[in-house]
Amino acid sequence: MRRECLTIIGTAHVSAESVEEVKDAIYEIQPDRVAIELDFARYTKIKNRMNGIEEDDTISVTKIIKENKVGLFLVTTVLSYFQSKIGDEVDVAPGSEMVGAIEAAEDLGIPIALIDRNINTTLERALNKMSFIDKIKFLYGILVTDTDDEEIDIEDLKNPDKLDDLLEMFKDEAPGIYEVLVHERDAYLAGSLLRIPEDKVVAVVGAGHQPGINRYLDDPQSIPPLEELNKIEDKKGIPWTKIILALIPILFVVIFFLAYFSGINITYNIYQFIGISMLMGFLGSILSGSKIQSAIVGGLVAPLTIIHPLLAAGWFSGLTEAKYRKVRQSDIAGLAHFEGFKDLWHNNIFRILLVVIGTNIAVSIATLVILPSQVFIPLFMQLFGG
Repeated sequence: MRRECLTIIGTAHVSAESVEEVKDAIYEIQPDRVAIELDFARYTKIKNRMNGIEEDDTISVTKIIKENKVGLFLVTTVLSYFQSKIGDEVDVAPGSEMVGAIEAAEDLGIPIALIDRNINTTLERALNKMSFIDKIKFLYGILVTDTDDEEIDIEDLKNPDKLDDLLEMFKDEAPGIYEVLVHERDAYLAGSLLRIPEDKVVAVVGAGHQPGINRYLDDPQSIPPLEELNKIEDKKGIPWTKIILALIPILFVVIFFLAYFSGINITYNIYQFIGISMLMGFLGSILSGSKIQSAIVGGLVAPLTIIHPLLAAGWFSGLTEAKYRKVRQSDIAGLAHFEGFKDLWHNNIFRILLVVIGTNIAVSIATLVILPSQVFIPLFMQLFGG
C-alpha cells in the first residue's frame, strides 16, 4: 500500500450518513482494494445476513460457563445491547456502513481486506487489563446510559473535537479498556493496512480510530509485532479477592475440626449447616423464577460451594436452567427493546442470569449471616467457654 494513495473514511457505526459516504467514496475512487474494520467472524456473519442465510443462533450457555468465558460473554452482551439500542434510536442497523462498503466493492469487483483483530482476542485482552473497579465502572457506565433522554446526533461522533473529549473521558474512567480498544486496535489496523499489497486503498474504519491509525502510519516502526497484539496473557499478581473469599469457608472447616477434637458433638451442627445451605440455595433459585430442577440442583450443591471458595451454587443452577431455556442471538437483540420488567421476564438471557444471581445472593446470605449466627458462633462460644 502506498500511503499517498490511501483514503481513510472515519464512520459512526450506526449512521445513515456514513453508509452513503462510504459507498460514494468507493464508487468515486474505485480503489484496488477496500479495507474494512472487521475480522473474519464478523465479516462472515454480515455476509450470511446479506445473502439471507439463516445461522443457528443458539448460544451454548453451558459451553460458556464450562470454558470460563462468562465475563467475556457478559461484556459482549452489554456491548451488543448498547449498540443495538443506539441503532434503534437512529433507525440504522449496527454495521450498516460495512455492509455498504462490501456491496460497493462487490459491485465493482474490488477485493476486500479484513483488517481488524479477532473480537474475542480484543475483549479478552481488555478484561485481562481491567481491575475489578474498572469492570464495575465499565458495566455501570454503559447500563446507566439513557439514550431516551436526549436526541442522538450520531454525526457528532465523527467531529474530532467531540471525539477527543469522549475518548479522554473514557481514558480517565477505564484506562485498561482504552489501551486495548483504542491504542492497540489503532496499531493493529495500521499494521494490517501496511500489509496490503495493492497501492490504491480505501479503508473504512470507526472515526475514533482514524487519528491513531494516521499516527502509526506516520511512524510504522512504533507498531508492535502482530504476534504481540494477538497474545493473550494470564493476569499476574496476587488474587487477593479469591484469597479473602477462601478464608471464610476455611474458618468454617477449622471451627468444625476444633469442636470435634475438643469432644463437642457436632452432628446437629453439621445437619444445620447442610440444611440451611440447601434451603437457601433452593429458595434463591426458585424465587428467581427458575425451574424446579434448577432449584433442586442449586440446593444440592450449596453446601459444597460454601466450603469450596472457587465454586458458586448459582453457576450450577444456571447451567441447569440453560438446559431448559435455549439462548439465541435474538435474546441479545431483544435486550434493546424492553420497556419494562415483563419484557425482561420473557428474555432467556435475563432469566438464566437472574437464576445465577439469585442463587448466589441467597447462598451468600447463608454464608455471611445465617450460618455464622446459627452454627459457627455458637460452636465458637462453646470452644472458648463463652
